Amino acid sequence: MDNQLGTILKETRLQQHLSQQAVATGICAQSMLSAIENGQTMPNAKLLIHLCQRLQISLNDITLAADFAVSGRDNFNAHVSTLCRQHEYRQLRDYLNGEAVLSAIETADQTQAYYYYLGVTDYQLGSLTAAQQNFRLALASAATKRPTALTRLCYGSLGLVAAQETQRQTATTAIQAALAYLDETPYEENLNCLFYLAAFAHEKLGDSAIAATYLNQGIAFASEHNSHYMLANDYHLLAILSTQVETATTPLMAKQYETMLTTLFHEKVYDDEA
Repeated sequence: MDNQLGTILKETRLQQHLSQQAVATGICAQSMLSAIENGQTMPNAKLLIHLCQRLQISLNDITLAADFAVSGRDNFNAHVSTLCRQHEYRQLRDYLNGEAVLSAIETADQTQAYYYYLGVTDYQLGSLTAAQQNFRLALASAATKRPTALTRLCYGSLGLVAAQETQRQTATTAIQAALAYLDETPYEENLNCLFYLAAFAHEKLGDSAIAATYLNQGIAFASEHNSHYMLANDYHLLAILSTQVETATTPLMAKQYETMLTTLFHEKVYDDEA
């Protein structure tokens, strides 16, 4: 757990082949970034937001830890994965709607994955009604009543789309279904997404405290399974929650952010970006 945040930021920076100086320029001193990466200090919320933005840690674009097969043909599955990771959603939708892919779908699991990816493309392209329809089709295509990781992702994604359309009851019901009896589903890293989707949905609904609770749970869940997947997104959204709403609750959110990081890493949060 110690220095988890610093490790995540460093890993993300190195994946993009960026130097500390390139990331820190205009944001903080290179020595400050080095101290954060080495676990010697924790960034405050505003500094973490700036670092996440520089490292292109998106709130909306989520890359799965492992993609799902939409057919029995490896080259089709690989192309879907590539388009997802490049966030080429319009191309992905066109590809999924092509006759070659449609004719290659053979199983219920592949059908479910197909509709899941269509839902993702519709969401990313702003077609929220179509996204809801496709996530529901994905849920209806499940091969088993026992929820798999993909089924849970479909519920979580449906919850996020419903929240964005201010359909509170649909959103909360879907989120609850995504996380219900989670320990009964064999662990895989994609499950880390569920807490983020739940938090992001509640952020859309204006429920900052609930969103922060889900992020806290998600960070603990990933850490329990020795995984860093989605933690950068979790911390980014948590930092935004602590700064975005200028109401009487804002100091509480900022304090919750600071207390949480201090508890997790046993380090005082840095108070001055300069």
